[in-house]
Amino acid sequence: MRDDQNDNRIDTTLGDIIEAVSEVAFEYSENANEAYTLARLVLNEILKNAYSTNELYMDFPGSKYLH
Repeated sequence: MRDDQNDNRIDTTLGDIIEAVSEVAFEYSENANEAYTLARLVLNEILKNAYSTNELYMDFPGSKYLH
């Protein structure tokens, strides 16, 4: 937890974030493959920017087996 940025902190779960990102990705995509790719890219950016150091960041490869 970063004490210096508590004003910007939102308490939520990773599952809620994935659900919200996926829902929007499917609304703005023409097909499922495009939606999954868009959701993956957005989630990568969210996770990458969540920490001041990148030691916990991991680039998730695309997968067609998300369900």
